[in-house]
Amino acid sequence: MIQSKSGSGRKHATPRALLCALALPAMLAVVPASAKTLVFCSEGSPENFYPGVNTTGTSFDANEQIYDNIVKFERGGTKVVPGLAERWTISKDGKEYTFILRKGVKWHSNKNFKPSRDFNADDFIFSIERQWKEADPYFKVTSSNHSYFNDMGMEKLLKSVDKVDEYTVKITLNQAEAPFLSNMAMQYAGIQSKEYAIAMLKAGTPEKLDQEPIGTGAFTLVQYQKDALIRYKAFPEYWAGKAKIDDLIFAITPDASVRWAKLQKGECHVMPYPNPADLPAIRKDSHVKVLEQPGLNVGYLAYNTTKKPFDDVRVRKAVNMAINKQAIVDAVYLGTGVAAKNPIPPTQWSYNNAIKDDPFDPAAAKKLLAAAGLPNGFTTDLWAMPVQRPYNPNAKRIAELMQADLAKVGIKAEIKSFEWGEYRKRMQAGEHQMGMLGWTGDNGDPDNFLNTLLGCASAKTNGSNVAKFCYQPFEDLIQKAKIESNQAERSKLYEKAQVIFKEQAPWFTIAHAVQLKPVRNEVIDFKLSPFGRHTFYGVDIKE
Repeated sequence: MIQSKSGSGRKHATPRALLCALALPAMLAVVPASAKTLVFCSEGSPENFYPGVNTTGTSFDANEQIYDNIVKFERGGTKVVPGLAERWTISKDGKEYTFILRKGVKWHSNKNFKPSRDFNADDFIFSIERQWKEADPYFKVTSSNHSYFNDMGMEKLLKSVDKVDEYTVKITLNQAEAPFLSNMAMQYAGIQSKEYAIAMLKAGTPEKLDQEPIGTGAFTLVQYQKDALIRYKAFPEYWAGKAKIDDLIFAITPDASVRWAKLQKGECHVMPYPNPADLPAIRKDSHVKVLEQPGLNVGYLAYNTTKKPFDDVRVRKAVNMAINKQAIVDAVYLGTGVAAKNPIPPTQWSYNNAIKDDPFDPAAAKKLLAAAGLPNGFTTDLWAMPVQRPYNPNAKRIAELMQADLAKVGIKAEIKSFEWGEYRKRMQAGEHQMGMLGWTGDNGDPDNFLNTLLGCASAKTNGSNVAKFCYQPFEDLIQKAKIESNQAERSKLYEKAQVIFKEQAPWFTIAHAVQLKPVRNEVIDFKLSPFGRHTFYGVDIKE
């Protein structure tokens, strides 16, 4: 649903004025006055330019512009459509996928490297094997923790990846996998150049593959200045046709209110993650429209189920009942979220609406703590995210509200936080007792939530299962669902898994956020992604 709202009378800035406003005078020499420039006020710096080791939307947005996938999601939807593969076939038993690759797909180039050939099967195979095979010289470059690949159990799923010819690759699986094709459209599977990788390895600088990237995508990376900006230029030889905009700038702006001020002045055209408190003013601005749709996301507080006292389900249930969830949603989300009871959002197929949430009941919480041998409560940490996300607009404030509620049942919680990259790394390593995180779906499949965030493989690999939850009755259901091809049967299995999730309480589910995107009126055809991504191919701008 798109809503246009009205208000302030500022004229939008010209591309040249935009550049000046961003203090980028050096760019004026290389950007013609007639060039179409779009500025995106992004919320943070990417971890790197290698999607295979990233898990944050911030990094995915930065990489989205550079790399293509073999298959991709249609713009603004969840349907899988051809990407670098123009077509594919699947065997009757669901174990063999044969991809027929596009010919004539050009690579970007940079100061380090000029490609001598087009994209081919070698690049596809390299992009899989650097995440799969420890003997690959690039396996440990940047990081050996290929979170998505590992969390989804890809290393065990893949039997072989074979080059049939220059433009045909056959992937054989050890078992059928219902979400496999959707998984291949996710960002971790972005395609890198094997030729560039070999050249950088030979030069003794393999890290440049991930720091100074080239891809086959719609935009080439021109400049990256950490915590300041990312500059991209439209790739004129893009296989699907040159982008409608010429220059794309990510103006890195961590503060949501500053992003809004820049949007208001015309210093940027699109902003993510508005501050809920700013929304009334944003909706009144006649030069801005607010795009919105239900979000495919969940924000939660994960209990480290391997650490005392959270290894006891009674303690986890007690904490769930001690926290006033609705008060948090009312105070922090300000109409931009709904209370969550399940680990998947209501917009996701297989959502089990019959489940009842744990009530807010401090007296019952005290009884459960006493039954668990903790009549006087206990001391714990409570980790709060240092960044804003739709599913968690203000983690510090949420942590303070939780802390006050827990104190009333005798639980003393110390709030902790770290820089975002460090926060995620430490949570994945299991250093916390309680910690806030969240998730925006990547592929429209329940497996992406229930297996990636709560499956055993993800718990054991420093993956995204930060609750370290590995419970066999739950695991059996989600693994059975992966190999079931009938969606109605899969849905029944996932509905049962949600019942077990609620009984075992590895999380305190907080909220599902509405996706809101303030966009200036001069932006043409920007589409909301159900996955919360920001893709600028296909977007135009009025000059």
